[in-house]
Amino acid sequence: MSTDDMNPEEMDLAELRAEIEDIDREIVELIARRTYVADTVAAVKDDRDLPTTDESQEARVMERAGENAEQFDVDANLVKAIFRLLIELNKVEQRESR
Repeated sequence: MSTDDMNPEEMDLAELRAEIEDIDREIVELIARRTYVADTVAAVKDDRDLPTTDESQEARVMERAGENAEQFDVDANLVKAIFRLLIELNKVEQRESR
């Protein structure tokens, strides 16, 4: 179906889906950037013989995640769950690289 055959509602839907695709790409890029920085943190920890896990830092990350969620009117529990997953993935990578 060409765009000429679509009614305005379908075109809006296609545009919205394209915007979601762009946002998804940006999210993946941000995860990649975060992972790169977390890997750098792991290298610094390794050089300084610091433990992989820093519970107080993790608590601060989770607190910021909740605050940011509230600022943008997004479900804080969902955002915190995503950040818990990101933290766990980074910890696994840090352990595997040691």
